[in-house]
Amino acid sequence: MTASPAPLTPLSATRLRDCRVLVVGDVMLDRYWYGAVDRISPEAPVPVVRVGREEERGGGAANVALNVAALGAQVSLLTVVGEDEASHKLEAILAKTGVKTVFGRDPALKTTVKLRIIGRQQQLLRLDFENTPQNEVLASQTARFEELLGQHDAVLFSDYGKGGLAHVSAMIAKARAQSKPVLIDPKGSDYSRYQGATVITPNRAELQEVVGKWQSEEQLLSKAQSLRQQLDLQALLLTRSEEGMSLFQAAGTHHVSAQAREVFDVTGAGDTVIATMAVLLGAGLSLQDALPWANRAGGLVVGKFGTATVSFEELIA
Repeated sequence: MTASPAPLTPLSATRLRDCRVLVVGDVMLDRYWYGAVDRISPEAPVPVVRVGREEERGGGAANVALNVAALGAQVSLLTVVGEDEASHKLEAILAKTGVKTVFGRDPALKTTVKLRIIGRQQQLLRLDFENTPQNEVLASQTARFEELLGQHDAVLFSDYGKGGLAHVSAMIAKARAQSKPVLIDPKGSDYSRYQGATVITPNRAELQEVVGKWQSEEQLLSKAQSLRQQLDLQALLLTRSEEGMSLFQAAGTHHVSAQAREVFDVTGAGDTVIATMAVLLGAGLSLQDALPWANRAGGLVVGKFGTATVSFEELIA
């Protein structure tokens, strides 16, 4: 296993601006209600939060797209949402950052909303509002995918298990037929539908759900390479929190150590990592050259609260 530090390939803003990334997947609206906690409710043994501030951000694949845009690249977001207030709010948030939205709308669908109640800088409660899109809407998005594919340099599938990627296998095949890099943030215990992707980016818990636990680096290497070969992937990128990241390829394994900094919130860190990888692969870097940059981006975003992004200027500073 090759250890860090790895040399950082020089990046230019112009090179990234020319890159076009197509993000496909499950979006959500992240709502945050911040307030003071001064007493316990007389009705039940729970804190009373006096809400003083509200904030809304793009979550899921929307956060991935926002991360791509923050790096200066061009990005389109293909997804399925409801015909509701949350979807229009999400569209407005994305439009402000230059993300091109391609929304399939289903009146029977509730756009996923995650409402977090924050008191004393701690998350006290999360409420989720969601249901599953109909297959007819998903099928129509597959046709839109084919139209958009040729206009982009890389394709990123952000799977949050909400039903928006029911046709992902067919989309992967079409992207690979056009020699587009395909990156996937996976979900669930069955990765067979990701067959033929360029790289998947599970975290430790997600990979263990598929291959089982490992007791040593040797066992991890064996399990990861076996899964990579089984799925016909060019690479498997394992994000390991405080242990950094490991990139498993046919030619070997490369490891980068975590960036030493205070961890404030890991929410959305995986979104930042895969978005950075997608931009750099789309700009022509190799997986190995993109790895230390993605690691640096992940280290920066965990120092921010909630779903957040890293700008090009922050990345190269």
